[in-house]
Amino acid sequence: MAKRRRVGNLLALAVLSTVAYRPMHPYEMGQALRGWGKDDDMPIKWGSLYTVVRNLDKHGLLAAAESSRQGARPERTVYRITDEGRAELLDWARELVSTPETEPSRFKAGLSVLVVLPPDEAAELLRGRIDLLDAEVSGRRAALAGHAGTVPPLFLVEDEFELAMREAEASWVRGLLDQIDSGRYPGMAEWRAWHETGRVSAEVAALAEGTFTTAEPTD
Repeated sequence: MAKRRRVGNLLALAVLSTVAYRPMHPYEMGQALRGWGKDDDMPIKWGSLYTVVRNLDKHGLLAAAESSRQGARPERTVYRITDEGRAELLDWARELVSTPETEPSRFKAGLSVLVVLPPDEAAELLRGRIDLLDAEVSGRRAALAGHAGTVPPLFLVEDEFELAMREAEASWVRGLLDQIDSGRYPGMAEWRAWHETGRVSAEVAALAEGTFTTAEPTD
């Protein structure tokens, strides 16, 4: 189970990893995060950056290193990571790298209600998804190839992971599509019958009512 963090927003993780590099003003943090492509790696709400920085400061994970003012402009505070902040960053990174966690997926949600679509339409939509996945895979491969020799692999490991995930997804969707197209997918007859007649099997109806059992109860 994921630990409860003093500042649990993943933007806080990104900020800590950035300020571990050197003390920065929040504006510099935002520039660095964009330059390193962190908004591709985790959900970042840029409007929350200053709030997250203030919360990290409040909880002792960042501290003001210096402040300056130029003319009538607001005071600019440069923050450094504290010892507590560095310990939090390391502990958080260890947890994320070592511990698998189920994460919400829009595709998984769509698959959970795939039955509401007629089989032929579902197949056509899956074909379209494969086309998009193939294009994304090609783009990611080209991007990684373009970085070869100029960016250390350690700074591209998350992109390699995302490429592998997209390749695996495309392979899985192809397998599902093949089963639907060939009629070999379990329950295809019932799936088609529901869309043609509006009637479901007794087993499916029982599942909806929470009364389905796979075996007779034993004493």
